[in-house]
Amino acid sequence: MLNARGLAVTAIGILLGCGGESPPPAAPSPATSVPAAPVASPAPPPSAQVPPPAEPTPEEKKKAEALRMLNEDRAKWQRENAAELARWTPELHASAKALAEKRYASASAAVKAAIAGKHRTPGNADRDKARHPLETLAFFGFKPTLTVLEVDPGEGWYTELLAPALAAQGKLIATTMDPAGPEDERSTFYGQRYKAFLDKAPEIYGKVQTIVVDDKAPSLGPDGSVDMVVSMRAAHGEANHGALAAWLAAVHKALKRGGVLGIEDHRAPAGADPVESAKKGYLPEKWLIEQCEAAGFKLVGKSEINANPRDTKDYPEGVWALPPTLRLGDKDREKYVAIGESDRMTLKFVKSP
Repeated sequence: MLNARGLAVTAIGILLGCGGESPPPAAPSPATSVPAAPVASPAPPPSAQVPPPAEPTPEEKKKAEALRMLNEDRAKWQRENAAELARWTPELHASAKALAEKRYASASAAVKAAIAGKHRTPGNADRDKARHPLETLAFFGFKPTLTVLEVDPGEGWYTELLAPALAAQGKLIATTMDPAGPEDERSTFYGQRYKAFLDKAPEIYGKVQTIVVDDKAPSLGPDGSVDMVVSMRAAHGEANHGALAAWLAAVHKALKRGGVLGIEDHRAPAGADPVESAKKGYLPEKWLIEQCEAAGFKLVGKSEINANPRDTKDYPEGVWALPPTLRLGDKDREKYVAIGESDRMTLKFVKSP
């Protein structure tokens, strides 16, 4: 008989015989897929606050306006210059050459021939009745054999007359601004405009000598080398820039002893403040004479050739409201055309010993 211990061993053996090897471990349950939590996008940075552009200063506004006007004036001149160049046909060049080569028996004959010349810019001759070039130059004592310096010739209105009258027997020198200066400077534009004026007709302007000047500290060539200086509507600009004394000193040095300074300029009311009136383009006659005499000149004559009593000299735009500038355009145009060009003093000085 099996005892209890034997029964236990027997039971174990039966179990082992039935199962063979140990059952493989249970396969792990597939992991439950847990969706990943969405990654939050970084919050956009707060938008940068762009400060508004600074308000231009009064000086910046003034410069911007000056540049705008300069660009308009340059564009207008370029159109006019193109038309003027087209006008210069071979026949006109030949006519100008003949005018410049002719020798004249008198100053009157030389100036009259220049006044009648076909070379003159269209419209310029219309101003003769207001500017009286024949009488004005005669008053100054002009001769076709002189060396003449023209101060600030502008667009060349008087150069058209002086150049041919002096070409054969005399000499014309003209001051000018630097045409190679900065493009945003008005002085550069003036220099370019005058250079183009001379370059268009070398037959008649090729002998004109130009002197590039510093407008506030002019130097006018060798001392005592000039017979006559003509300053046509230039003194008010020199005064307006605080440079009248410098110009008078330079002119005095350039003139020969006994040489003539002829001045024509817009005349302010008697007793006017020269600083304020110069801003409007006018100068008091008495004050201008005093400045010239202080610079070493002697007044030898005054003329009313270019006087105009219709000029009331009280326009908001100054003398530039009048012809030929007519700065106000069509506004009150008939009024200003009826007044005509300004009331101008015409003064003759000689260089004192």
